[in-house]
Amino acid sequence: MKKKEYAVFAMAACLIASVSCGSGGQENENVVYYVNSDGTKLVPQEIELDTEGDERIGELLCALSTQPNDASMRQTIPDNVKVLGISTSAYQITVDFSEEYYQMGQIDEILTRAAIAKTLFQVEGYPYVAFTVESEPLVNKEGIMVGSMNTDTFVENPGGQINASQQTTLNLYFAGMDGTSLVQETRVVHYSSNISLEKLVMEQLIEGPKRSGAQGTIPSGTKLINVSVVDGICYVSLDETFLNQNQEISEQVVLFSIVDSLTELDNVGKVQISINGDTSGKCRFTYDLATMYEAE
Repeated sequence: MKKKEYAVFAMAACLIASVSCGSGGQENENVVYYVNSDGTKLVPQEIELDTEGDERIGELLCALSTQPNDASMRQTIPDNVKVLGISTSAYQITVDFSEEYYQMGQIDEILTRAAIAKTLFQVEGYPYVAFTVESEPLVNKEGIMVGSMNTDTFVENPGGQINASQQTTLNLYFAGMDGTSLVQETRVVHYSSNISLEKLVMEQLIEGPKRSGAQGTIPSGTKLINVSVVDGICYVSLDETFLNQNQEISEQVVLFSIVDSLTELDNVGKVQISINGDTSGKCRFTYDLATMYEAE
């Protein structure tokens, strides 16, 4: 997927001790989300921006790196955490941070991530936000990739409920023992409220079946790089381990175990799979990754 790279804004612009990072020019009202001084919740603050379009991304991040005038709030991005780069795809903003990002405590990191994402969601055309650290996908304290975030990722009170447990029923599809057919498994799953259902489906598929008479279609050790839904299309990026498939399971079964499982979700109509974001290859020999597949 083609990406447009943006230079990191000069950090000198962030030395202005106010909510706005610049002055003069055309002004547009926006909201940035700071963290309250107690570190328990997000606080919205209206600001005026001097830029338009994608240029607002850098200005918003600059504002989040600046201490607001209100003493009841603190800056969202700590001084020691640097923005190393910003890139955009057709639907997603990706922000790359320095390694100091991982020095934040767990609650501080969750609040920071929520504040940045909710702030950047205002930039038109980008319903998803993703983080990387030193160009590697962000992982949580358990070493699990966080993936991209949308407006449904965070509850409205992230300080108190961001890790609230929810329950859902998933219809998952695995390979039958003959390797040429799909078998369905209905699974009740308890999960954290800050994980999307499409990510949950992929994690359960990678975990493999729990019922008898079925076998997993995704190779053990495969990492989920990213999963997001835009206009009914679910984009799934897996690492290259996915290509080490069990040759006794047909390519069609491998592909449609993912497609059929994801399209069980109400917001997914088609699925496109990539390897580390690259859609130029094939699932194995026949099925092009560039194709958007519907359930059979």
